[in-house]
Amino acid sequence: MNGAPKQEPAAAPSPASTQASCDEIPAPLPASIVGTTLPPANATPNSVSATPRPTVALSSSDAAEASTSASAPAKAKKKKKRRKAVQQRPNNVRKLRQAAMMSKAELARRASVSPLTINRVENGWPCRMDTKRKILEALGLSPSAREEVFGPDPEAS
Repeated sequence: MNGAPKQEPAAAPSPASTQASCDEIPAPLPASIVGTTLPPANATPNSVSATPRPTVALSSSDAAEASTSASAPAKAKKKKKRRKAVQQRPNNVRKLRQAAMMSKAELARRASVSPLTINRVENGWPCRMDTKRKILEALGLSPSAREEVFGPDPEAS
């Protein structure tokens, strides 16, 4: 229509050439996949049973690298720092918040801290002095009321 020559469809391969390729002997499977099985197509990751993994012979340098990398996570676990046990201290934040008829979310919004922080403080976990100041201001209290709300400082004892 636009002057381009008409292309003819490609001819299908002859049955003789197809037959010749099917009669060839397939190459042997690599040793790394012989003896392994695939999970069924409808299997979920948790339902797949452990399939045997092929073993590969490692050279001495590869074996040394593998043993070094295998021991690295064990060393990392030993160096892992443990958190120091922190003693929870009772406070009056929950009583004051409930007396002001305020939710945790409302107190957190007014104090510009997260609701999780309010929850932790009410449960007696330690917090920064700045957080204590923000909570006192949000409850409408002066900074001098700190000891009545949060109790005496542990460092002062």
